[in-house]
Amino acid sequence: MRFIFWLSLTGILYTYLGYPVVIWLLARLRPRLRKVAPITPSVSIILAVHNGVSLLPRKIQHLINLDYPNIEEIIVVSDGSTDGTADLLASQKHSRLKTILLTEHTGKAAALSAGIAHATAEVILFVDIRPEIAAGAIQHLVSNFADPAVGCVAGELTLRQDGHDGASAAVSSFYWRYEQWIRKSEALFDSPVGVYGGFYAIRRELALPLPAGIILDDMFQPLSIIRQGYRSVLDPQARVYDKWPEQVRHEFQRKVRTLAGNFQLFQLAPWTLTPRNRLLFQLLSHKVLRLIVPYLFILLLISSVILAARSPLYAAVAALQIVVLSAAIAALRYRIPYLHRIAAPASALLVLNTAAICALYKFLFTRGPLWKIWTSNRPQPTGPTSETGILVPRKPPVTASVPDPVSVPVIAASIGIGKTLSTNSQP
Repeated sequence: MRFIFWLSLTGILYTYLGYPVVIWLLARLRPRLRKVAPITPSVSIILAVHNGVSLLPRKIQHLINLDYPNIEEIIVVSDGSTDGTADLLASQKHSRLKTILLTEHTGKAAALSAGIAHATAEVILFVDIRPEIAAGAIQHLVSNFADPAVGCVAGELTLRQDGHDGASAAVSSFYWRYEQWIRKSEALFDSPVGVYGGFYAIRRELALPLPAGIILDDMFQPLSIIRQGYRSVLDPQARVYDKWPEQVRHEFQRKVRTLAGNFQLFQLAPWTLTPRNRLLFQLLSHKVLRLIVPYLFILLLISSVILAARSPLYAAVAALQIVVLSAAIAALRYRIPYLHRIAAPASALLVLNTAAICALYKFLFTRGPLWKIWTSNRPQPTGPTSETGILVPRKPPVTASVPDPVSVPVIAASIGIGKTLSTNSQP
């Protein structure tokens, strides 16, 4: 039992403290510098959207008005939209705006692959519908391609937190800064294992079609480029702004989908877990261990409770875990203002680890396309915008079946964050 206790504790500490320190030291001791120059390669912007008619007018206008001088085309792919998105796009006439209308809802991966197939510029820039791109951000981004070893560049996401509850704010502030710190260290040493999917660019000649239904295009594409011998880097001057989910249950949904996507990635691209992946050490330490840590927390609690009668040390560790866990659950369930603020970091940690458990459940038991587990909030409508023309997809998309309903684990509902999740939820 002592072995289980110390193994669990060591695994937890290495995952959250040890690896970040190790990669930070490696980045300082063996930094891999890169060349940056004010080049202006041609850029194809790709935006995949499903039922986004309320946000599209403003987004299209935003993309058309970007200050980068060499945007060759803006490709908007409607992924089987049924809310008038297709009609809106069909009415557009701007010279640089091209639209692809997929008749079936087959997921973001299929939409991005359709966009990649039609892109003609030197650089492909992937964007999401919500984020706002800061002035000069694209120029900063593409300047990194002056280094011939760089194949992928991601920007810096700045999160807005207006109206967030305590646990959600903890995830979007402390946890996101912590995550960005790790990614920046990975990028300085070699490359990050994943990038922010709402604003990243790649060399077009390195782009690969995405596996059907894959959730984490922003891990698969960069890792595939790295596999070809190139680097993926981050540029903190290429800023983009977005808003994190205001309520922790929405963040929980997003995190379950992302973590389930990790399991899916390993299934669809098993080479990522072999020495053929140059970033195997980083991937195992940064991503794989976080999928294991929830079970280490459970083993740590059980072993410390069993050992508590033998030593004050084990008793203290057991008591600390029980107190922190109780405070985190109480803060999530009862929304007591003072407790909510104090326990927010513990609540965030509980949400993230519970999401990892639910993600494995989703991956194993979801019937039908895994990407359909995501339920997003409907955006509020905005005003109209300018106009463009239409491309016909080169290949007809594959129709995806709707998964049968499967309930989520009781653990999620018990802490008040999993009530809206089920495997038959629609994106």
